[in-house]
Amino acid sequence: MGDVLSTHLDDARRQHIAEKTGKILTEFLQFYEDQYGVALFNSMRHEIEGTGLPQAQLLWRKVPLDERIIFSGNLFQYQEDSKKWRNRFSLVPHNYGLVLYDNKVAYERQVPPRAVINSAGYKILTSVDQYLELIGNSLPGTMAKSGSAPILKCPTQFPLILWHPYARHYYFCMMTEAEQDKWQAVLQDCIRHCNNGIPEDSKVEGPAFTDAIRMYRQSKELYGTWEMLCGNEVQILSNLVMEELGPELKAELGPRLKGKPQERQRQWIQISDAVYRMVYEQAKARFEEVLSKVQQMRPAMQAVIRTDMDQIITSKEHLASKIRAFILPKAEVCVRNHVQPYIPSILEALMVPTSQGFTEVRDVFFKEVTDMNLNVINEGGIDKLGEYMEKLSRLAYHPLKMQSCYEKMESLRLDGLQQRFDVSSTSVFKQRAQIHMREQMHNAVYTFETLLHQELGKGPTKEELCKSIQRVLERVLKKYDYDSSSVRKRFFREALLQVSIPFLLKKLAPTCKSELPRFQELIFEDFAKFILVENTYEEVVLQTVMKDILQAVKEAAVQRKHNLYRDSMVMHNSDPNLHLLAEGAPIDWGEEYSNSGGGGSPSPSTPEAATLSEKRRRAKQVVSVVQDEEVGLPFEASPESPSPASPDSVTEIQGLLAQGLRAESPPPASPLPNGHLPGDPQPEAAPEASSPPASPLQHLLPGKAVDLGPPKPSDQETGEQVSSPSSHPALHTTTEDSAGVQTEF
Repeated sequence: MGDVLSTHLDDARRQHIAEKTGKILTEFLQFYEDQYGVALFNSMRHEIEGTGLPQAQLLWRKVPLDERIIFSGNLFQYQEDSKKWRNRFSLVPHNYGLVLYDNKVAYERQVPPRAVINSAGYKILTSVDQYLELIGNSLPGTMAKSGSAPILKCPTQFPLILWHPYARHYYFCMMTEAEQDKWQAVLQDCIRHCNNGIPEDSKVEGPAFTDAIRMYRQSKELYGTWEMLCGNEVQILSNLVMEELGPELKAELGPRLKGKPQERQRQWIQISDAVYRMVYEQAKARFEEVLSKVQQMRPAMQAVIRTDMDQIITSKEHLASKIRAFILPKAEVCVRNHVQPYIPSILEALMVPTSQGFTEVRDVFFKEVTDMNLNVINEGGIDKLGEYMEKLSRLAYHPLKMQSCYEKMESLRLDGLQQRFDVSSTSVFKQRAQIHMREQMHNAVYTFETLLHQELGKGPTKEELCKSIQRVLERVLKKYDYDSSSVRKRFFREALLQVSIPFLLKKLAPTCKSELPRFQELIFEDFAKFILVENTYEEVVLQTVMKDILQAVKEAAVQRKHNLYRDSMVMHNSDPNLHLLAEGAPIDWGEEYSNSGGGGSPSPSTPEAATLSEKRRRAKQVVSVVQDEEVGLPFEASPESPSPASPDSVTEIQGLLAQGLRAESPPPASPLPNGHLPGDPQPEAAPEASSPPASPLQHLLPGKAVDLGPPKPSDQETGEQVSSPSSHPALHTTTEDSAGVQTEF
């Protein structure tokens, strides 16, 4: 690999890449600085005026369920440097960064992980053929001939490949189709969460960034949705640079790559990943610099806005009236001829799968609570309640139980409309709807927890407990129906705007855009940071189509075809004291309602008690949300039989899989680049351990999520572990990737 990079990415080319990247970043960051003042003004105006949105009936959890593990298990990973498959113990913490360890023992001993993968921007492929087709299309002229050896051989029929248009790829395989389905659901959850990477509570920086991205791309005549608006700001910015830089490099370097088609494909993947990492580091430094600059300017801008809020609003309205008078006739004709006839079709295409998904969320929640109620009554009443409520509290983050809800969105199609409105992919809408589903499930569960906890304060008997659970369930379902209706209607409006506005802007650009600079003189110089002609122009265009969109959604609600409440139905002051209950301390069901066994426990002051307390704490961390009660983890060694050495070829792995062995190597004395000990000595069997660490977790554009704290997924797609296995937090380490970039996780 080093020879490939040194040959094709010499100092001169690296300098050219840095200069090109710097030019793109400079241009974009000027848009960002301009949008920052507008976003700050809009945020402060919003705080004063409010939105008038219906009040949510469900509660939301202020203290997130963190420091738990979503999923854990074993899988095989292909190592590109050694061209060998390695058994890896893998887990997904609450922040959805896939963490790979040598084995389970390494994790339990807090040995640094092999890799931490941030999956933003990735796609999951379930067959090697899919992957080979994408690779062949990514570099013209490298499609392998029929019968030739492919770039990748998988030892089983159940691969999962993480593919990215610019960054390195990751190759995994499982023993069975059931395990493949599980990991696919889990990894899709990781992608969904990591794509939503801009914090939703960022009311200024987030909107400023996404608006700057849109304005920059429109300045390049690129309208419509953008699939690579995925991840945090630096990842998105790196994708933006690579969108321009990638084709140029491909044209220059593609013809110079030597070897068979498979080898040229492999070389291009290495080169693209190396360039992506270079761009990432440069983008990170520049963005942090500009972000620090605008944040330092923020207090002064806030002071001006507070003092002159009324004058700024008046000035903006005057500007909007002038722009409206200029473009309204053209915009109305464009809307009437090119948008209005298609709104019902787009809305219907969105409503069917979305409403089915939210209905499935309701059904899953009802089933889980009903099953819990039956189990609590049949297994000892309130003594078992804590155990079942612990499981229920994490329902929204259970990838497998939520999968039936998410799958409903996969049927979303905009056939015939996608090309007309320049919608590159429906994945933007699918993922946003799925995130709404998870949020509504989480809110429903938390509201149920809060109301039930209040009922338990009355000391109910077993029979009363059953009735209380049923009553609380019915109350929560009514609240869910109302909130899900509000969320869906808002989602439909935003989706219709996201489809139609870029289309209208593109249609109007030839006749209107060149005339916009003359409106600049209408803005007072003191207010120029808070009012931009381009933004005001877009708002006017939005208003021309908004009436038709609102009417279409209103008519859909009147039909009641998809269980939407009418706008006139508002639940005012329903449970007025409910939100006060959410102000209390978080409920710890395990501690408060655990079933304590007999036999006295040691005093907390004794060393024995401290040890037991630590074990309990650790056990809580290593209980996977997704538990398979029928079979053990795949490839896991049994305590009675020693594990074979780590397999070094496809043939060896196929042999192991055929025999049903579960190989797991012990942690290495020191981490090695290719993931095995010198000489591959026969390891001891890994002892059985309890399932790994437990439980979890505005815009219609993807890329917004709340940062739940450490450990965080890496902003770069990682390489191999190089730090020492000394004492440190379990998921916090420094690794060095194949390009020599130090990455902190």
